[in-house]
Amino acid sequence: MLQIAGGLLGLVVLVGAGLWLAIRINGAAVLDTVDRVAGGSGEAELLAETSYGPHPQQKLRVFAPPGEAGLPILVFVHGGSWRWGDPDDYTFVARAMADKGFVVVLAGYRLEDAGRYPAMLEDTAAAVGTMARRGGDFGGDPTRIVLAGHSAGAYNVAQVALETRWLEQAGVAPGVIKGVVGLAGPYDFYPFDSDSTKASFGSVGAGEESQPVNHARAGAPPMLLIHGEQDTLVKPRNTRALAKALSALGAPVETVFYPGMDHNAPLISLASPWRNDRDVVLRFAAFARRVTEVSVPVQAGQP
Repeated sequence: MLQIAGGLLGLVVLVGAGLWLAIRINGAAVLDTVDRVAGGSGEAELLAETSYGPHPQQKLRVFAPPGEAGLPILVFVHGGSWRWGDPDDYTFVARAMADKGFVVVLAGYRLEDAGRYPAMLEDTAAAVGTMARRGGDFGGDPTRIVLAGHSAGAYNVAQVALETRWLEQAGVAPGVIKGVVGLAGPYDFYPFDSDSTKASFGSVGAGEESQPVNHARAGAPPMLLIHGEQDTLVKPRNTRALAKALSALGAPVETVFYPGMDHNAPLISLASPWRNDRDVVLRFAAFARRVTEVSVPVQAGQP
């Protein structure tokens, strides 16, 4: 009996290790499948598969909890070193956040040569602009938008939120962006020294102006920056540098550092079965709800 129990335990460990390796190698698509199998369906209804431009990667996938309207809008931008990624592989993010009271939009952007700086920023801003105009069609409140992203996607959302020209060009009114959530984001990586940053930034002559840390401003929307201390791909100093720059100007910023997490762990924490064992979703949702709260005016005669 002990031998059987030991064998079963070894099998569970082996399967778990194999699953973790598959997620690390094959990324979001495997993670999304695991989330479905593990019961992470949530209350997320796919409302639209649409686009904001002619390129096939300029896609939007819109999810919402059934039967609700007037909800704040969460626009999530995927990572992938500006070279790969597909919103269709990130529906676990929608399942994690839609039943927390958000219309969730998974936004794609041009990648590789087509997405070189500043194209990835123009696309992210255009996606936000589309929701600012059409969010009401999907039960969202287009005056209450939160931006979020992982890795390269965290760069995209931080930069468009801080360097105001991108959203201005996309026709997004000031004040519409109520908050930004960055998971393991690169915010201070100039000069470019990796293959991915050289390919996406170096060949177009981008310099210090391409860095979110250099666009910190007092009027920036509130930010929640999450990073794993064991992240060797995008080092935690990126989050510390941006938070320091924002704090020095009086801009609202919160940071969370997880000692045992690597680069992908904050993203993996949004999916089942890991979602229930970590507090990333709780922190994410609590921040997004807080910054999008609607103030109810006090009526005359009330205390």
